[in-house]
Amino acid sequence: MKKKIVLATLFVLPVVVYLFFASGVNNFGRLPILTEKISDVSQMDPNVQFKDKITILGFLGNNVEKMQGNAFNLNQKIYKRFGEFNDFQMIMVVPQGNEGQVGELKNELGKLSNVDKWHFAFGTEDEIKSLFESLQTNVDLGDDLATPNVFIVDKDLSLRGRTDDEDEGVKYGFDTSSVAELNNKMVDDVKIILAEYRLALKKNNADRSK
Repeated sequence: MKKKIVLATLFVLPVVVYLFFASGVNNFGRLPILTEKISDVSQMDPNVQFKDKITILGFLGNNVEKMQGNAFNLNQKIYKRFGEFNDFQMIMVVPQGNEGQVGELKNELGKLSNVDKWHFAFGTEDEIKSLFESLQTNVDLGDDLATPNVFIVDKDLSLRGRTDDEDEGVKYGFDTSSVAELNNKMVDDVKIILAEYRLALKKNNADRSK
């Protein structure tokens, strides 16, 4: 009798665990949309665009050197982990006239990793404020047009984030000055949105093959 119970447990337990995690994927497999149809960065700088890419969007402001540490944190914790995906990119918004500072930052980042998917968009003060306001967040843009927060923008120009964050409730962005936040929250959310698009692609391919 004991042998049958043990065998039944060995058979049933993995099935129960699988069903538990499978239901979790269904319930938590999408990163919530917080703002739809934000402005495309291409309206400000035609050299870059959000459409058809999963974008990490940041605002470095007029003092790029001051934000260098934030960029390094983002590079080490997010870019190095996800930069290999074809539809992933980083876009940092910078006021016109700071091209020299950006060049220096790219050189420094290039010492740490390949920077092919680090892109910089240049705009006027009004253009940058307009783009930032289209995100409709609870985050403030500084007087120098910078913020330590970065944002996840999907392929359809929607801002993604959390609606039930344990610390903030609705979480629009991620503080790049906090390595812990990048490690413990942003990494998970980027994983979710990349998995979401990969699953959608597999489903589309399967539907076409029918």
